[in-house]
Amino acid sequence: MHAGAAVENAAPSASEAADYSVEDVLNAVTASLEDSKAENITTIDIRKKSALGDYMLVASGRSHRHVAAICDHLLRAIKDSGYGPARVEGLQAADWVLIDTGDVIVHVFRPEVREFYGIEKMWTMPETGGRH
Repeated sequence: MHAGAAVENAAPSASEAADYSVEDVLNAVTASLEDSKAENITTIDIRKKSALGDYMLVASGRSHRHVAAICDHLLRAIKDSGYGPARVEGLQAADWVLIDTGDVIVHVFRPEVREFYGIEKMWTMPETGGRH
């Protein structure tokens, strides 16, 4: 097998392999967060900043229980909509939960944890053009 075969046979991303777009996933995620009364929902377009995904959403829950409920509801919505399995980290502690659909990455925090890490500030900083 030649080196180019691995690239040619690489699995497509979830949205390329299915009958839905990244915007469909983004809309479903946003609707689920809103339905669960997530607070301070921020959507960040990371298509030109990272190969990790296309969009990142950051939201807050009022307590451990609220963060867990938001995430449980979101995972159910993703599955029920047929967007495939999502990777989840941090659900047991429910301080900072990461849900990765492949194209859309969701971070749900308790407010004080969100403030401490300031993750959206990292991703929304303007391009510096190589100057340090």
